[in-house]
Parts: sequence; C-alpha cells; structure tokens
Amino acid sequence: MNFPLHHPTPFLRRDILGGLGCIAVASMLRAEEAWRPPSGLPMIPAKAKRVIWVFMRGGVSHMESFDPKPMLTKYAGKSIAETPFKSVQDPAKLKKVRVVVVNDANGQQRNVIYPLQTGFKRYGQCGIEISDWFPHIGSCADEIAFIRSMWTTDDNHGAQVQFHSGRHMLEPRVPTIGAWISYGLGSMTDNLPSFINMGPRYFDIRDGHYLGPAYDAVNLKVDPKNPLTFATPEIAVGRAEQAAQFDLIHKLNTLNAEEYPGDKTLAARMKSYQLAYNMQTAVPETMDLEAESAETKKLYGMDDKVTEPFARQLLVARRLAERGVRFIQLQHGDGAAGAWDSHSGLKKNHSMLAQQVDKPIAGLLKDLKQRGMLDDTLVVFATEFGRTPGSQGSDGRDHHPFGFSVWMAGGGVKGGTVHGSTDELGFHAVEHPHYVTDVHASILHLLGLDPHQLEVPGRKRLERDFGQVIPEILA
Repeated sequence: MNFPLHHPTPFLRRDILGGLGCIAVASMLRAEEAWRPPSGLPMIPAKAKRVIWVFMRGGVSHMESFDPKPMLTKYAGKSIAETPFKSVQDPAKLKKVRVVVVNDANGQQRNVIYPLQTGFKRYGQCGIEISDWFPHIGSCADEIAFIRSMWTTDDNHGAQVQFHSGRHMLEPRVPTIGAWISYGLGSMTDNLPSFINMGPRYFDIRDGHYLGPAYDAVNLKVDPKNPLTFATPEIAVGRAEQAAQFDLIHKLNTLNAEEYPGDKTLAARMKSYQLAYNMQTAVPETMDLEAESAETKKLYGMDDKVTEPFARQLLVARRLAERGVRFIQLQHGDGAAGAWDSHSGLKKNHSMLAQQVDKPIAGLLKDLKQRGMLDDTLVVFATEFGRTPGSQGSDGRDHHPFGFSVWMAGGGVKGGTVHGSTDELGFHAVEHPHYVTDVHASILHLLGLDPHQLEVPGRKRLERDFGQVIPEILA
C-alpha cells in the first residue's frame, strides 16, 4: 500500500469556488469531518502513563544476556551439522543465513559453534537465569518480563529503524512507536515535549513521517550548559524582554487564527512557540542533577566513571518522566552500526558495555519503584537483533535476526516472567515467536491505546504494522 506524504490540507469554505469543484471539495470536507483525531485520552483502560525506552544499538547477544544456551558450550568447535540440532539450518526454516566458514583439520569447511562467553545465575523468587554480565538487572528479575522469542527481517543495522517503526528500512518510512504514542496521547505537561530522545541515532533521525514533524522526538544532550540546540538566544535577552516578545508574537498569531480558523498549521505553530518559551526554563532545570541526593546518584552509578555517562541519562529520564514527558527514548552505543556490534572480541566488548548500562538500568527500576512510579511507568530494554550461535572469525558473533530477546518492566507488566523461547542453540524463535510490532502493540495496549484506531485520513496501515498484544506478559 502507498501512503500520501502529508495530512490532508484543511479547506476554508470561503476560498472554495463553485461548480463541480464545490461538489468534490464538499465530499472531501464531509470525509474529514467524519474523522476525529485521538482525543489525548486512553481508548481502553490504561495501566501505564509513560514509557522509558532503552535501546542498545548494534545487536546484543541474546545468548550472553537473557537467553542462556548451555548447548553452545557443550558442542563448541563442532559444526551445527555435527550436533543433534542440525535441523535449525533446514532450508525450509532458513531463507538466508550469514555464516562464517572455516576449515577443520581435514580441510573440510564447517560452521563452528562458539561457546558461551559468560556464566549465568538464577535471580529473585522467579529463579530466572540471567548472565553474569548483568547482575544488577538480575537483582530486578521479579519486576521484569523477558521475551525470548523475538524475530525481525533486516539482517543489517537498518533493523534499528525496523524495531522502532515496524517497517524494513528499504520500505516507505512510517511513524515510530514514540511518534504514535505522542500522537495518541499527547503530553502531560505544557513545559516539555511529549517525546524526547537522548543518545546517538544514525539511521533515521525522524519519527513523525506522515504524521508530521510535530511528532518527531526532540533531541536532548545530557549537558546542563547546552542541553538543547538553539534553545539559547543568540544575544543576551532579559527574561522580561523575552516574555514581551513572545507575548507580541502570540497576539499577532491569535489575530491570524481568528481570520483563518481552519489553519491547523498556524495552530501548531502557536503551540510550538509557547512550548519553546517554556522549555528554556524547564529543560535546564530538569537536566540539573544537583538537587538529587548522593544516595540516589550512587544507586544509578554516578559515582563510577564507567557507569556515570549512562547513569546521568537514566537519572534525567526519571526526572523527565516525573515532569510529564510521555515517551523518553535512550540510545546506548555510539558509532554508525552501534557499539554492541561484536563481529570480533565479543567477550571484551559485551562485558565492557554491559558494565556501562547494567547498574544504571537497575538503578532506574529501583528508583522508580521506591517513588511509586514503576506502577505507571513502562520500561523497555530492546536491541535490533541478536547474534549468531556460530563464531565469526575466532571470537565474535555475526548479526542474527531469527531469534533474540527483549524485556519489559513496570506499568501493567507481569514481573518474574519468561515468555517464548528459541531452540537449543538460540538460532530460531520457536515458541511464541513475536515480530517487533507485537512489542509495540503491547506497549500501546498498556497505555490505553488501540493501534487500529490510531490512523489518519487517507492512510491505511499494513496489518503487520498493528502487531498483536502479548497477553502472557501482562499482569
């Protein structure tokens, strides 16, 4: 299906000429009048008010994080064909596999299984096994629902676009999950945007697409001196003088709005000016962590130079959530592909990156819980795909879209839960497989939104865009 590029433009009745043009336009007006945008209120009973979306760029190995596969160690050094699980490479199951081929002692080529690079322990009353690289997240296992049966279709890092939007990067671009939530529910504050991103984005810096730029994320830098690009006037302007300027602009825009009551673009511009003015005070105050206690900072890991950078982002995320931001998106892993992309040196790479994020993420969950915010805040840990059970080179793993893990915690999620599974080698999602939009559908459901009602005139979404709610992870 093809999507038009913009919202239908509202027509002003006094500008419409007579004749057949009147008949055609009248029909379009009736169609538009029959459609109503989301009210900003939940469509169904809601469990959550906001989302903190934590995304690991590059592809976290599911087998060294939240989906232990001891058979990898048992059959390490063997080809998959030499194990009892050779059927995982059945052509009927697998259309395309990126495998690295090496020679054995007899000069024959084979795909070599790479052993697990870390141990696992059971955590919490639920007893879920979690990697030794994520002990702090393990301490929160009773709050988390792990989905071990994700799959996607892009085997390169454009899968980051796919995980956020549900569409392959080579398909026409569509709104991301953050844009849909902002569109459906709007903001809970007049001082901050409804949708904020922190961290690197290399593939698709837009979110709204056919919903319009009003639904793009606002990018913040975790820098109290310059958190928002172009937020500071180029020349020194006093607060009173600036308020007078904004007041004048508002009065002029109001006069235009009275003359052109059907101009939605003008209405959006007026709203954006007011938000921009309010943000000049609200953003620096939110980014200033001096008011936070030493105990809270330590909980996130701000007392350690390894964890401090991401800890600061997550503590700011909690402050944004407190102040009414609806969707807070954090991206970890710099570089075009993302730092988690471990084609070699996986043990060194993943253990180092896990150390950067493990304590801060657990600190966020614990902080939200002790403040009573976890009940209505949904925290999502995601990555674009997993990594292969076979080795790449001598000590890495390649991209793997056929089976991987994500997890969710907080508002309306059944903690201490494992849902779905991959096969014994971690190759395919075999039990309750879920495409990425099933995660989207579950998030929207918990926020009280029905994705089938989140449409705009002239746009028919593909069925896969809607996804299916995952009831097994809901409380």
